[in-house]
Amino acid sequence: MYMISSECGIGILSVKHYLPSKILTNEELCKNIEGLTQEWIIEKTGIKRRYYISDTETASSMAIDVSRRLIEENKINPKEIGLIIIASFSQDYLFPPLSAKIHSAIGASKDCQIIDINTNCVGLVTATTIAAEKMKLNDKIKYSLIIGVEVLSAFTNLKDKDTAIFFSDGASGILLGKVKSGYGYINSKFTTDSSTYESVRMRGGGSMYPPNKLLNNLAVNNIEQNGLATWKQAITNLPPVIKELIKDNDLEMEDIDFFIFHQANSFLINYILGKLKIPREKTYTNVEEIGNTGSASIGIALSEAYSKGLIKSNSTILIAGVGAGFNFGANLWKIL
Repeated sequence: MYMISSECGIGILSVKHYLPSKILTNEELCKNIEGLTQEWIIEKTGIKRRYYISDTETASSMAIDVSRRLIEENKINPKEIGLIIIASFSQDYLFPPLSAKIHSAIGASKDCQIIDINTNCVGLVTATTIAAEKMKLNDKIKYSLIIGVEVLSAFTNLKDKDTAIFFSDGASGILLGKVKSGYGYINSKFTTDSSTYESVRMRGGGSMYPPNKLLNNLAVNNIEQNGLATWKQAITNLPPVIKELIKDNDLEMEDIDFFIFHQANSFLINYILGKLKIPREKTYTNVEEIGNTGSASIGIALSEAYSKGLIKSNSTILIAGVGAGFNFGANLWKIL
């Protein structure tokens, strides 16, 4: 067994999520793509349905809903939130940052720092690591609000089976705060393999492809994905990150009570479980029912795992994901 020595007393106080009102089933999706069958989608991804925003929902409305519920449930004063981090690539505007809109909506103070990051599907691992380590260095930050939110439907070509079968909309939020010594954030591990940088991309709207030059170019305007390259990156690079993080903290795989992975597709998660010899009961998946929600996915899975009683007091959990580029990350927590 092990002795925990590196926790800084910054822990997960609460997790919430939001799923939008529209549902796109496999049956409906197959009507858009000739030759696509429901059986093929299940065989390749395990995904049955995905959630899309309605005309009255936005990235900011979902993020604000999650933020307010975190504040209300924990009965905290929003003026005491010292850091807001948003993980997203599909926020309302290119700028100003979505974190500023959240700051205004919840009534945070002028002393609250705002940050937007874009590390794609590993965003919540990155954001919680930044927040916990910053809180460790600055004890004036009482609470940090971390939000992962995506509106991937806005950038999905429903006639492209390589992307349309996967992506979904949603938001999740994590409230970090001070917990007693011996609990909370332990450590993290990140690596990068940029050799296949172009394998998953969304070019439209960037300075190389500004809106006034896009017109009706479907390829540039929507997410593009090389599925095989993405798969190879994930199975090659994510398992070593997890193993090294565990080893670096003098732990064994058996010491981890629960794992939360980015919900890319069920077969990737099952591969990782098999590769690392992790029992199926030590994780939770929801990708089958909601699809891949990008930066929101880890938080949504964590929120549902909490609500189902799967995250136990005094347990050690590991959160891990992979994002386009490609970047890989995992962090460890001791749950109070």
